[in-house]
Amino acid sequence: MAKILLTFLGRTQKGEAGYRTTCYDFGDGAPCEPVAFFGWTLQKRLAPDRMIILGTAGSMWDHLTEADIDFGSVAEDERLALAEKVERQQVTEGDLRPLEPLLGERLGCEVRLRLIPYCRDEREQIALLRILADEVVEVDQVELDITHGFRHLPMLALLAALYLRKVRGARIEHIWYGALDMTQEGKTPVLDLAGLLHIADWIEALAVYERSGDYGVFGRLIDGETDRLLVEASFLETVKRIGQARSRLREALKRIDGSSDPVLLLFRDELGRRIGWAEGENYYRRQRELALEYLERERFLDAILTGWESFTTRLQREENASLDPDNHQHRDQVRERFEERERARKPRSSLFRAYDSLRRLRNAVAHGSQPKGDEVQRALGDSGAMKALLDRLFSELLPPD
Repeated sequence: MAKILLTFLGRTQKGEAGYRTTCYDFGDGAPCEPVAFFGWTLQKRLAPDRMIILGTAGSMWDHLTEADIDFGSVAEDERLALAEKVERQQVTEGDLRPLEPLLGERLGCEVRLRLIPYCRDEREQIALLRILADEVVEVDQVELDITHGFRHLPMLALLAALYLRKVRGARIEHIWYGALDMTQEGKTPVLDLAGLLHIADWIEALAVYERSGDYGVFGRLIDGETDRLLVEASFLETVKRIGQARSRLREALKRIDGSSDPVLLLFRDELGRRIGWAEGENYYRRQRELALEYLERERFLDAILTGWESFTTRLQREENASLDPDNHQHRDQVRERFEERERARKPRSSLFRAYDSLRRLRNAVAHGSQPKGDEVQRALGDSGAMKALLDRLFSELLPPD
């Protein structure tokens, strides 16, 4: 696994004394020397295996060998030619290649100089991501510096960090930013913006939860014990153990409320909206919510099984509210008594007809039985027909609490 420093090279006004310098201060009391290019400070501090400097055709490439590092007369002709190209903003990768071994020798690590587009449109922005992906291999440890470059490049660099994590499996250690506008008494504070990746993880987790309903996507962002509780709660819901899931979620909520994690506190209300049902006592309401959520996501098997259990809980409550909703013997008996009452009616009620259709659907998807009835058979062959049928059945069987 290689440690890689990815840094951008910008373009600033060059005065008689050269490019503007400043002391970059990490806040740890370490001595600092004035430099124009923050990348050199990071390279010295982090000691990467490879340093990749990215800039446009007009970036201050000439500075790399003219000020912060003294090259004397080494490769003087090439450096003078490069300075002229910088003035005209016409630098090519061919102009940069001869400088890579020179810089690598002075810095003691591999140096790559890569030309990037100005990222003015989607095509050029995608090109930047491809360049970065080419430079990073799987499980590389990446230090990302977004100090220099155009003002819109830091935004793209953050997107690039997310892209490298997903596509290359890279580990982004830090996102460095030398805040020149915050300079005081010749010292520029260095900020680590890697916390933005943590926030991005939460946003992604919320999106995944909306699609899957799996609490486990949140757990990996918190502590190990809360992670375990959320994963177990998600599993217990999928196997229709709502009461046990609720107890796990209640424990998780207590731990979350006692957390000092600022990112978790930022998302606490959103997280609570999704798992806060556990703080109540209404078993039927949660089962009904789950059945409707599964139907909305077109997870038809889960919708059918959860809808079936939700209707059983409704029957339990109507017959005897003190019955244990997790007692499966009670639940079977309640359904049997409902069927006996309804079969004795002439004609059958619409409630029983809806129940019977859901029962046949459940048997077909759970046991592979051949169902009777045209509408059930149509539903098993077409997703649109399945959704329409379950919408109708649930509106009859699962009224709001």
